[in-house]
Amino acid sequence: MINNTKDKGRVDFTLSFDSIIDQLILLIVVISLILFILYPIIMVISTSFFSKGNLTLDNYRNLLNYRNLKLIKNSLFVVSISSILSTFFSCCIALFAFTQREKISRTIYRGLMLSMISPPFVSSLALITLFGRRGIITHNLLGLSVNPYGWQGIVLLQTLGHIPLSSIMLISALNSIDRRQILASKDLGADTLETLKNVIIPAIFPAILSTLFLSFTMNLADFGTPIIIGGKFKMLATETYMTIFSSGDLGKAASMSVLLIPPALLAFWFYRKNLIEIDNKSTGTKPIGNEDYNFELPVWLKAILSVITISFFIIVMLKYGSILLSALSINSSGKLRFTLKHIDEVKFSYIPAFIRSIVFAIIAGVVSSILGILLSYYTHRRKIKGMKYIEFISALPYIIPGIFFGLGYIVGFNKEPLILTGTTAIVVLNSTFRHISVANKATNAAFTTIDTRIEDAARDLGASKIRTIIDIVFPLLKPVFLTSFINTFTACMTTVGAIIFLVSPKNVVASIVMFKNIQNGGYGPAAVMASILIIITVSVNLIAIRLLNKREV
Repeated sequence: MINNTKDKGRVDFTLSFDSIIDQLILLIVVISLILFILYPIIMVISTSFFSKGNLTLDNYRNLLNYRNLKLIKNSLFVVSISSILSTFFSCCIALFAFTQREKISRTIYRGLMLSMISPPFVSSLALITLFGRRGIITHNLLGLSVNPYGWQGIVLLQTLGHIPLSSIMLISALNSIDRRQILASKDLGADTLETLKNVIIPAIFPAILSTLFLSFTMNLADFGTPIIIGGKFKMLATETYMTIFSSGDLGKAASMSVLLIPPALLAFWFYRKNLIEIDNKSTGTKPIGNEDYNFELPVWLKAILSVITISFFIIVMLKYGSILLSALSINSSGKLRFTLKHIDEVKFSYIPAFIRSIVFAIIAGVVSSILGILLSYYTHRRKIKGMKYIEFISALPYIIPGIFFGLGYIVGFNKEPLILTGTTAIVVLNSTFRHISVANKATNAAFTTIDTRIEDAARDLGASKIRTIIDIVFPLLKPVFLTSFINTFTACMTTVGAIIFLVSPKNVVASIVMFKNIQNGGYGPAAVMASILIIITVSVNLIAIRLLNKREV
């Protein structure tokens, strides 16, 4: 009797302790998201209303001059053109992949994935190397002196930069179409073009709009490409960057970055709205016996799409090839001379930056993945009241421009009670909380396929809430964790916008060093660093894919 009482007391104590741990974990998730996401955003907005320590609207009044209105006009002009072009070419590539045999389609998809694994401004380096005034193709081969700088160069690079992601999104939308709709259209006498016009395009139109608005938001926040290749053509994001580094006027920079928010929020609203329409319109079913059915396009249209697709991948190969060539050569007096000078320079000067990049990316990948999974669990599995609002907060860094989020950490953590400016922690925290939404959305999708009765059975057998998380939830979500980790790792290895204001000489990372080398004309060392970053991220991606494939087997 006494032993039973002791055992019962021990069980009650264990359950009570596990319950406390569970509540503590929930509290950590909520407080960390409010502190490291919502607070910096609020601080940027509040800072925009101060000038020299006084509450004022001067920062916004000064924005309405002719020069700043021209910046806004330039930004909207360039971003609109590049977003439309990237969406158009993405549609062509996605449609071509959709009409091919599974093996070819899978090869195109993997090629698109690999083409995303490079810092966004590396294309600027490739353009200058190949088509600049002393470019390998324009000057060395054709004897021309071409000026690659200006708004045309920005449009070209932003268009090419967003084709891979947009194409992947559209391929997924095309693959979710119920093939019975296509078969029914053909059975009713519609030819290929009519089926394309009346069935396929309407089915993926929400996805097309989503990719358009997503490209618009990302292009609007891009300051690296305009700074390197824009020349005298200025845009709002670049001026925000220059304002911080040249004058240190945080109030003015904050007000300029706030102007990036309304179009970004509008684009995100359209993006979300159209994703819901995709879910409503697509059943995702493919009847048995029709999986091998291929939609055949007219020969002339197929030829056009194939030319666009092949041309894109040729450009990608030229980009990576030019980076490798720049890393191993010096282009002087119209001649290429192979050298190991750039490699030696990087080897002796920048290895610590690479080590920091890898360590920071691993920490950010692990922590953001865990927090994203826990956030989704407490919000959608436990359905705790108010967690929907916390989940929305987690999505804000994904919505707003990176330059805005980075500025938030400057103004939010440069004074008591939490001084982080100049520390390693501020870089890691910014990278971590900027990507939590990726893990959260992936977990939300995974939970729709996991039967809740598994967790109910564990609790019926006496498992506490914390044991359920450790023994049931996380083991079932290992593929989600791995996918989220690799996405965050890749993003952190190549990111610049969100952390460029936060690094100091003691915690500088490889992507920032590379960006500054390109900005200052150090193309050789930058090319070596780009090559190393690409090799690291590709290797980690391949390892992750292998691990995922093993789990599927």
